[in-house]
Amino acid sequence: MSPAVEVRLDGWLRQFGAPSRESVDADSIDHLIDALEERYPRLKFKLRDETGHLRRYVRVFLDGKDVSATTGVSTPLSDVRVVDILHSIAGG
Repeated sequence: MSPAVEVRLDGWLRQFGAPSRESVDADSIDHLIDALEERYPRLKFKLRDETGHLRRYVRVFLDGKDVSATTGVSTPLSDVRVVDILHSIAGG
């Protein structure tokens, strides 16, 4: 079993049923999102698009480091303690 990581979701994402903080057992961002979507089905397609990639305005930070534009969902969670998932707002 993978070690649990603390997951923190921003306010916009919490409106889909997830709490602000939660402990999740996962070995990658992809598996972490799978677990969150299983617990909170209304999150489906809010974090990842239909192809499984992170949505353009979703940012994932592992212990403060943004991995959204680099390794994205395939990023392993070994030695990670805190995962922050933020949904940035775009506008003009």
